[in-house]
Amino acid sequence: MPSDARPRGVLRRISISQGEYVVLDDPNAVITTVLGSCVSTCIRDPKLGVGGMNHFVLPEPKALGGAPLGGDLSRYGLHLMKQLIDDLLMRGADMRRLEAKIYGGASPCNSYYNVGERNASFAFGFLAERRITVVEARLGGSSGCKLDYWPVSGKAIYMPLRPEKMMIPPKAIQMKRVLPF
Repeated sequence: MPSDARPRGVLRRISISQGEYVVLDDPNAVITTVLGSCVSTCIRDPKLGVGGMNHFVLPEPKALGGAPLGGDLSRYGLHLMKQLIDDLLMRGADMRRLEAKIYGGASPCNSYYNVGERNASFAFGFLAERRITVVEARLGGSSGCKLDYWPVSGKAIYMPLRPEKMMIPPKAIQMKRVLPF
């Protein structure tokens, strides 16, 4: 399916960037993002029909040696994972029914810091601690991906990108809950 084609019934396309998350219960909405070394975790309650996606840059506000890092908390998986789950629970989701899909974590520059690998490892560990079942994971590799996720059905379309498609203009990273309109 071409990347610009819209599956039948999709009325709203909501894009998220680094440091953002969204939770929806609209069966006609798709959440989309582009990932490199960042990771997106898609979590939903299949019985309630509510789900969401986040997009984080680093696992937690600590350097490799454990020293604290400063800055905006929204870029960290620790913060965004908690926000996503809290929002789902506030909408009536049951922690015991949550299921997750994890995407991204590439190493497009073969980085010494293994950011993609660290992000992926963090996501798995965070979900395991909370006993959230991971039903799909597409992680690693040398190039990024475009991801479309339907939070009500749990359908995901993962599209690998060629390296030249990975150039994304810099954007100020702000923690925000994306409000669908």
